Amino acid sequence: MSQQLRQRLFAELDSLRLTDPHTHINPLAPAAKTLADILGYHYYTELAHSAGVPREAIEEPGLDPREKVRRIVSGLAPLSNTIQHSWLMEMARVFFDFQEPRLTESNWERLYDAAAAKMAAPDWENQVLKRSKLDGVFLTNDFDDPLAGFDTRRYVPCLRTDDLVFHLDKDAVRQRLEKATGIAPSDAAGLRRAIGKLFEHFTRNGAKACAISLPPDFSPRPVDAAAASRALAAVGKAGASADAQSRSDVGHFVFWTLAEFCAEFGLPFDLMIGVNRAVYAGGVFQGQDLYDSRVSLIQCRELFNHFPQVTFPISVLASVTNQELASYAWIFPNVVTNGHWWYSNTPSFIEHDAAARLEAVPRTKQIAYYSDMYKLEFALPKFAMYKRVLAKILAERFVIDRGWSEEEALALGRQVLCDNTRRIFGVA
Repeated sequence: MSQQLRQRLFAELDSLRLTDPHTHINPLAPAAKTLADILGYHYYTELAHSAGVPREAIEEPGLDPREKVRRIVSGLAPLSNTIQHSWLMEMARVFFDFQEPRLTESNWERLYDAAAAKMAAPDWENQVLKRSKLDGVFLTNDFDDPLAGFDTRRYVPCLRTDDLVFHLDKDAVRQRLEKATGIAPSDAAGLRRAIGKLFEHFTRNGAKACAISLPPDFSPRPVDAAAASRALAAVGKAGASADAQSRSDVGHFVFWTLAEFCAEFGLPFDLMIGVNRAVYAGGVFQGQDLYDSRVSLIQCRELFNHFPQVTFPISVLASVTNQELASYAWIFPNVVTNGHWWYSNTPSFIEHDAAARLEAVPRTKQIAYYSDMYKLEFALPKFAMYKRVLAKILAERFVIDRGWSEEEALALGRQVLCDNTRRIFGVA
């Protein structure tokens, strides 16, 4: 009964039209051109490197795409047990009619050629979106992105603010901000006006969220204008060599100002909390960062209390932080659980974390999943993975254990997977 019930629930969940609320898609080149764009995803390069493929072999400058795929495939055998390998093979089956159970050194060229032929179609992007049942894809846009050349209803802008908060001590970042806004960030008032210009530009072009990735030691706090102006003067003079207090004050002033503008413009502020950068200095590109279990959401208590009108969709990097996130969403009206990020994005962690949220957090306050993808092809296997887990949870914990009808369970699944995303971010 349980297996058949899960299959029925999955089939219904899999029929839903979705909005993906967080990706790294380039809207000017959203779909893959070759299999190298698929296997170049950091999950494969970092796992292959971990299993023995030298970083230099993967990241050799000017490497031909076909040769890059050959080199990565040479290290895929140890990955056959991983969920990431399952994503790859599901894409291969669904998009490229490749029926082999594994990608090996003896069959990869067939897949490479089949993928290249399919990807060359002028409507390949639309084919992928249709097969993936995606109506909207949220982006991760630099603060100085002109937001031109793409349909912002399909590819929804999101103001990513890491550079503003953590790198305004760099001359290049300040120059980018001045070029984008026409305002030199020389004092607190000018910096605030510049940030306001960014919000005007982004919301005018259909942006639906502001977002940032926070390190474990960042505790949001207000900084008054006088202190911020002194800090900006020090940073303007010494740049990255400015004293630590000045650099910290600038970052915290910017962050608090971002929250104020989120309140003014009615944008949710996505917080992705807990990543330590460059832990493994010898890792491949994007394969150097790890979580830190010392992070706690208590560091954001002043922020959550001060901005009750701002919705904070929260992602945590590790499953070990999930109970704390569920507890904050349990108490704070403005805290929303958001997806299963990075190292917690495997079925075992998703099942544990999603079940805990569904049992503890109001159903209106959960954004079930986002793909975090760099190419459109990844939406299908990643969302399918989540929907299979969700169907299992709904079948076993709600229909069987609690006596819900299938219709009630499906309504809950539809709400967290589909409806909440559209309502919270205000997309059609």
